[in-house]
Amino acid sequence: MIVFVGAGPGAADLITVRGQQAIARADVVLYAGSLVNPELLQYAKDGCRVRNTADMTLEEVFSEMKDAEAAGLLTVRLHTGDPSLYGAIREQMDLLDEAGIGYEVVPGVSAFSGAAAALKAELTLPGVSQTVILTRTAGRTDVPAAESVPSLAAHGATMVFYLSTGLAEKLQGELLAGGLAADTPVAIVYKATWPEERIARGTLGELPQLQASLGVQNTALILVGGFLGSAYERSKLYDPGFSHGFRKGTDEGTFQ
Repeated sequence: MIVFVGAGPGAADLITVRGQQAIARADVVLYAGSLVNPELLQYAKDGCRVRNTADMTLEEVFSEMKDAEAAGLLTVRLHTGDPSLYGAIREQMDLLDEAGIGYEVVPGVSAFSGAAAALKAELTLPGVSQTVILTRTAGRTDVPAAESVPSLAAHGATMVFYLSTGLAEKLQGELLAGGLAADTPVAIVYKATWPEERIARGTLGELPQLQASLGVQNTALILVGGFLGSAYERSKLYDPGFSHGFRKGTDEGTFQ
């Protein structure tokens, strides 16, 4: 059996209980060493074979899985964040399906959730944005034409960019071309929830300078949108003027 486990955004105690238990049972742990916090390996049992896959190809990773399965061993494939987001797990699962090897997926806390927590921000604010777009700008790998940054920016939704920190100037131009104003709030969160976490806040017009101030090219998220501002509408759920099945409303209120 192969168990894909989401390692969470960085902090070792932000892995799920199920994920931690899977690591503790594993005979083999294959982890993405360029991204996964090595502290998570402390949960592995004595004698567990631990392999950093940062320098391996898909075929080499699959070979490790296949050999472990043939030996009757339990393998944990440890991915950063949640494996369903930029985890490249589909291609691994397809190979496992072809080989008739069973597997399961344990979700994890994604980096965007860790970044929002670090910023003490709510990504979906009434009257500001009710949609979160998780995406990246095109770099060495293209994105589908219909998902270009300018076309997505035109929605005015909250945007979280993975794999784009080293392309801050390009991203800035694309967001401006999509209709966002230069004073749109932005933040860069480097290694959210790690001990070395760092944050830079500012506006879209300052994005390249913010990136330069942090001095980082990767392992960071760029968050863009009015949710980082101060104005929003009060949630109807707790608004005294809103009635629902458990409470009768009395009046209305907003926050500025």
